[in-house]
Amino acid sequence: MGNSLTSLRLKSVRNLVILIIVWEIVGRMDWIAGGALPGLSEILTRLWIDRGDYPGHIWATVYASGLGFLIGNVLAIAAGIAFVLSPTLLRLMRGVNIAIFALPPIAIAPILVLTLSGMAPRVTLAALGVYFVTMSATVIGLSQYDTRSADLVRAYGGGNWLILKLVRIRGAIPDILSGLRIAAPNAVLGAILAEFGGGGRWGLGTYLLGSLGRGDPARLWGIGLVATLIAGLSYAIFAVISSRISGSTRSVTLNTAIPSSHGENAYGRSIQALILCGTITLPFVLWWAFIKLTGVPDLIAKTPHGVFEYLFLNDTSAIARGKLLAALGQTLPIAALGMIAGLAFAFLLAISSRMFPGFIKGFMPVALVTQTMPLVALTPLLVLILGRGYSVTLWITISVTFFPAFVLLVQGIQRVPQSVLDLPRAYGASAWTEMRMVSIPAALPYLFAATRLTVPRALLGVMIAEWLATGTGLGNLLNRSRGYLDYGMIWTVAAVSVLLSVAIYYLVLIVERRTLVRLGMQNVE
Repeated sequence: MGNSLTSLRLKSVRNLVILIIVWEIVGRMDWIAGGALPGLSEILTRLWIDRGDYPGHIWATVYASGLGFLIGNVLAIAAGIAFVLSPTLLRLMRGVNIAIFALPPIAIAPILVLTLSGMAPRVTLAALGVYFVTMSATVIGLSQYDTRSADLVRAYGGGNWLILKLVRIRGAIPDILSGLRIAAPNAVLGAILAEFGGGGRWGLGTYLLGSLGRGDPARLWGIGLVATLIAGLSYAIFAVISSRISGSTRSVTLNTAIPSSHGENAYGRSIQALILCGTITLPFVLWWAFIKLTGVPDLIAKTPHGVFEYLFLNDTSAIARGKLLAALGQTLPIAALGMIAGLAFAFLLAISSRMFPGFIKGFMPVALVTQTMPLVALTPLLVLILGRGYSVTLWITISVTFFPAFVLLVQGIQRVPQSVLDLPRAYGASAWTEMRMVSIPAALPYLFAATRLTVPRALLGVMIAEWLATGTGLGNLLNRSRGYLDYGMIWTVAAVSVLLSVAIYYLVLIVERRTLVRLGMQNVE
């Protein structure tokens, strides 16, 4: 075992050295887009020349993302516990939860800069970026607990709180840590997006924005690599923590069915209808309350009624609707294609992680780069290489959707108890048969959770690519509206993108419930 592990590490080092050599040769020879990919030595030289610029920018980004990460995750874990203890609260807040995650940071960053001061816009976007991921992971982990252990606690007089403490929270630790791994780079992305959208003098996003027009690929790659290093380190910290303690929390019993919940069936149709109305209206109430409480001028802030008036009641509403529909026709097809491709890629990688662990270990460095490099840093680099066509949009969409889905799916496959896997093997089943009959069905709740998680990310990825690269779709409409100070369209694009994400989320949820019920499994929510 030790020799094989050493051999695998040596092969990984060898592959890394080969990659660096190839990168250096290709960059030095200007073989990609006429020098769009500089050699690694050229990037490092540029970093050394610019070394005096980085400390202030790095500190601003790390401070904002770190504080936002802490605040967002504390709120997320507390909310996840509350939602599991009260399924009614979960259903009531579902619209708010999805709206928080689906808010396009590019759209709200200028508004936050106008309404908040100092580092608050960056901290807020960083916290928003981590909340939904960690909250979802917490809900999944707390919902899928060992009911036999819970029955034992009840037999000795323990109540729900003791079960939560001794069984559910301990069993949820691997899921929560997986959520934190995904959330850590999201916090860095949120802070950089706020900086990129206009929020202060210091920050890597501000530095990147000021460098875009200088025609220096080496500097852009340097900024991108620094941002990736920060996000990658944040991911690695929680990956190490997860690997150290997940073994002691892994289930070893046969009882892995998700505990049943009375949920919606506990109420009559009238109560269910009231909850549904509350779920739909609560995000709009909070939207209206935020504007009124912050005192933002009506010229800048648009209430739900203001957006409706802008789209349907003004003299220019027809023109606004035409622009919006044209942009939607360009954005939605590429977002759907990228999301489907990203999920399929994640699913194949998750299966490969069980059947071909050596391949996954070799692929992980590349996957981590695509995940941890912030979108606003990645997009200009891909534009230099791929141009401004739809290929860059599709690439970005796949890169931002497949990795979170991959992490969740691997977690689902790894949670299958060894005793369950031993049963088909005892009857001579092949590795693929075991995967098809046991591991994949057990990971279905995680597949649906991954789908719900990637919907807003796919839309965000497409909009960023459109804003920075292609000049089409919702992202471009948003960018032009900012330039024209068309705040009505800015709020409209933000509202429409959120509504689309929520609608697709519910569509996936309906399919999930029907599928899991048909298979005899209880929905995670």
